[in-house]
Amino acid sequence: MIEKTIWVLTDDRAGNNSQSVGLADAIGGRVEQKEIRYNKLIFLPNFLRGASGIGVRKSCLDALKPPFPDYAIAAGRRAAPVLRLIKKMSGGKTKIIQIMFPGRIGLDDYDAVVLPEHDGFREKRPNVFRVVGAPGRISPERLEREKIVWEERFADLPKPRVALIVGGATKDKPFTVDMAKDLAKKTVAFASRVKAGSLLVTTSRRTGAEQEKTLKEALPDPKYFYGWGASGENPYVGFLATADYIVVTGDSVSMCSESCAAAAPVLIYAPEGTVGKKHALLHRELYEGGYARPLTDDAEPSPHKRLYAAADAAKMIAERI
Repeated sequence: MIEKTIWVLTDDRAGNNSQSVGLADAIGGRVEQKEIRYNKLIFLPNFLRGASGIGVRKSCLDALKPPFPDYAIAAGRRAAPVLRLIKKMSGGKTKIIQIMFPGRIGLDDYDAVVLPEHDGFREKRPNVFRVVGAPGRISPERLEREKIVWEERFADLPKPRVALIVGGATKDKPFTVDMAKDLAKKTVAFASRVKAGSLLVTTSRRTGAEQEKTLKEALPDPKYFYGWGASGENPYVGFLATADYIVVTGDSVSMCSESCAAAAPVLIYAPEGTVGKKHALLHRELYEGGYARPLTDDAEPSPHKRLYAAADAAKMIAERI
């Protein structure tokens, strides 16, 4: 069987990149990442950009040259017109796969549009594939490999271990110091109920310096605390692989979805009013589907179904295109 070739368009959105690369990994083949950087015209709506490189730096467009791949994958609104451009330049050879809704204009140009169930677009179309959560790079197989590595590194941290995965502020919703205090309080209470031996904590660029300091001071030892920008290898995947319980903030679709790929029970911190409509819809789907539970004052863990949206999307793509 001839190995498929895949281009993944990556930009400055880490969450989008994770989804695109995760889907490419799940499809399987020879993957090449193509960096996309933007200019000031990127703020034009997609119906004006069309199937073109408008809004993209010329040096990035120059790298999109033959031989064209079997598949090209991108996530998010900004890179979507570039996929259509690639399909046009390849004479239709390249099948293009868009993750998240790119807009109605040109929607039929995409061979597959992978939409999370919580996305607002509800029309049924043959090229629209729906999944729960978001595709990502976290699979059960990868977690098993990582567990062997990280268990040795965390050997001095008593079990059971509670991982706390912290995002932060979004475009529409803040992550305040008071929220950081509340998150710490609820996490400590949960850890006490499950008789946790230690905590595994990681923050993100959206957490905020004061909020990170608040968490670090409020969470008791023993703990492994990896703050945003710290040196050394990021232990995020190691946390997911080795934790006995996972607490994750609800501000990131990718973090919630990747946490639900792990074997450990998952609790999502998202008090009412702290996340947007789409995030709230995702959380409800995860709760109703048995993938996670909300982190409340008296939350108890329970076994959960594991989520791997990339594998679900890859299966539909293999069957339909």
